[in-house]
Amino acid sequence: MLRTTLAGLDLAWPIVLAAGTAGVLTETADILDLSRIGAVVTKSITPEPRRGNLPWRVLPERGAMLNAIGLANPGIDAFLREYAPKIGAVACPVIGSAAGFSIEDYVHVVSGFALCEKMAGVELNVSCPNVHGGVEFGADAGALGELVRACREAWGSRPLIVKLPPVVIGTPTGIVELAEAAVQAGAGALTLCNTVPAMSIDVHERRPRLANVTGGLSGPAIHPIVTRLIHLVYQRFAREAGVPIIGLGGVTRWEDAAAFVLAGASAVGIGTGLFIDTKSPMKVIRGLECWVRRQGAASIDQLVGRLERP
Repeated sequence: MLRTTLAGLDLAWPIVLAAGTAGVLTETADILDLSRIGAVVTKSITPEPRRGNLPWRVLPERGAMLNAIGLANPGIDAFLREYAPKIGAVACPVIGSAAGFSIEDYVHVVSGFALCEKMAGVELNVSCPNVHGGVEFGADAGALGELVRACREAWGSRPLIVKLPPVVIGTPTGIVELAEAAVQAGAGALTLCNTVPAMSIDVHERRPRLANVTGGLSGPAIHPIVTRLIHLVYQRFAREAGVPIIGLGGVTRWEDAAAFVLAGASAVGIGTGLFIDTKSPMKVIRGLECWVRRQGAASIDQLVGRLERP
């Protein structure tokens, strides 16, 4: 009933654990039955190890979380040595998240991922808002297309997903243009969206609360923003093109996930929700199962984009 497919990647469940929120690989296996998860996305991996930003780098906000982790990760060589051999034992598909600051960086990481026979797919993180110079590929359709083409060549025919930003400077159709550029260059699916660039200030000390000054906002507060963007991309491009979407942003309840599905998402990512309640993915799955039955649908795929007009 909840089985779905992303660019040829078969998911037994429509819930994906978002990059950067589930450890480097399987750290969440101690608290979650990963056989009941659609897929887990690795921490975003860069060519070289990164310690990330100084603290504070995670802060609570009203209805949200603000973070500026700074792409802390072990680097591709350590990933291949220490984590890649464990991928085959993971109880759900593993999607590798690649990040960098140049096309060469991304290709280097994706080429490393390509050595992992058991890795089911790759997600390109082209829109990290909490590192300096981390958003260029997510703000320019031409640069994005060049990046995706290079990574597609390095990755081969396996599923390639592009994770886009939630805010694009320019016209309201900017996110659609980015989606089209990514797919035309070889992406088979899209993740909408990354965190929203944001900032918090301590008015007593007159200082930014994050050591990095700015970071990315996630959690329930951004859910309506992402719902609109999924709707835009699905209605204006993805539906006709047959491109699946992973909806990501503020999902803490099954109703949040169902809204993404109705807006046009084939699968739903959970990130900040894991920090609020580690059992939230299981609760969302159970809620979706009941919802699909009540809607009289044989599968969740029958409800993707089925938003009724007022």
